Amino acid sequence: MTFSLDAADLSAIRLTAELATITTVLLMLIGTPMAWWLTRTRSRLKGVIGACVALPLVLPPSVLGFYLLITLGPNGPLGKLTQTLGLGVLPFTFPGLVLASVFYSLPFVVQPLQQAFEAIGPRPLEAAATLRASAWDTFFSVVLPMARPGFVTAAILGFAHTVGEFGVVLMIGGNIPGKTQVMSVRIYDHVEAVEYASAHWLAGGMLAFSFVVLLALYTQNPQRHAGEPK
Repeated sequence: MTFSLDAADLSAIRLTAELATITTVLLMLIGTPMAWWLTRTRSRLKGVIGACVALPLVLPPSVLGFYLLITLGPNGPLGKLTQTLGLGVLPFTFPGLVLASVFYSLPFVVQPLQQAFEAIGPRPLEAAATLRASAWDTFFSVVLPMARPGFVTAAILGFAHTVGEFGVVLMIGGNIPGKTQVMSVRIYDHVEAVEYASAHWLAGGMLAFSFVVLLALYTQNPQRHAGEPK
């Protein structure tokens, strides 16, 4: 028996790829300075901000999605702000999906970057300072090259985690074909309609994608994943 993906399946795949790509770019732009600050700061707020960043790791996606829905809704503080700016409300829109995905996948980018920055240690930074390198020169010429594996890990995890989202995207985006219906939600639709063959094609693709992601992570730095010190 042969089977091919229908238009709705292909649309969900395209939308998921767009969402994951845009979210990953934003996460890297936001997560890099945040991780660097968490690595270098001695502020008393470090623990609070670090806990907030890591919150999606332990918080049920439906809970995070619910509060984002309230906050971004027409009566929420951010919802009122976006309406004042003429942007309308973000729930059940693609930009709303992007914003929710950034919140939900933030720790998967910040934590690998923070670990990579911490692994550099103070000596390379002190050596750059003795050469009178500016803070920007030190960061771009010393920190970024040395932390490259951490950036690769962060980008891969951020992209993959966004692809696999379900609870948050369903709460914020709903299930609008061609607009907010991503692959995970499309699989749910197939299962709910007892269309198991269609669900197998999409679910199998996501399973293969997840395996490739993990394989890439484990092969890029096998010693780290073998339990050796960072």
